[in-house]
Amino acid sequence: MNHADLSQHWHVLTAPLLPDHARREAELAKLLVAYDAPARHYHNLQHIRNLLNQVADQQLEDRVVVELAIWFHDAVYSALRSDNEAKSADWALAFLQATTLAPARQARVADLIRRTQDHTQPQPPDDADLLLFLDADLSVLGAPAADYWDYARQVRREYRLVPDLLYRPGRRKVLAKLLAAPVLFHTPALHAAFAAAARRNLQAELTAWEQGELPA
Repeated sequence: MNHADLSQHWHVLTAPLLPDHARREAELAKLLVAYDAPARHYHNLQHIRNLLNQVADQQLEDRVVVELAIWFHDAVYSALRSDNEAKSADWALAFLQATTLAPARQARVADLIRRTQDHTQPQPPDDADLLLFLDADLSVLGAPAADYWDYARQVRREYRLVPDLLYRPGRRKVLAKLLAAPVLFHTPALHAAFAAAARRNLQAELTAWEQGELPA
């Protein structure tokens, strides 16, 4: 998806909920500015494209809710804050309250977004949409090795204000926590596609940090 495709997707998704084209376009402009911010190296529009592509051919109970969650889940992102997910959920709700989306579905969008804060937490085993959304968000972990290393370096650049002395132990803790999770991918299709590679990639990055730093 390029910018034009993303714009088309946004309007197809939101037009039934908000007939006012100008308001939809204004919200899209805000999202594009947020995701295109210079500090975004991984949590950017390419990440949104990847998630939309991941779920495009998957069966969903409520595709509108899941795709709205994808659009807004990293709308607020600051590497030095711990409330990005909560603030992104609030942003989504602020927009959705002006739409015809039922309040329960609005709340569902916000809940999906908030659950991206910690992928290692237990999740409801029968919530297929949630599990697919979370799996898609983690799919980069199971990318081919070269793409995974690009991702790892992009994340490091997002934390560029944090010196290696502090970043290294923090990142090692994150990697170890992911590796310790009994399940990284909950859905059969994405588990088969990504689980084994994800654990190899995570272990390789953890080893790199234990030995000093990421390879150039």
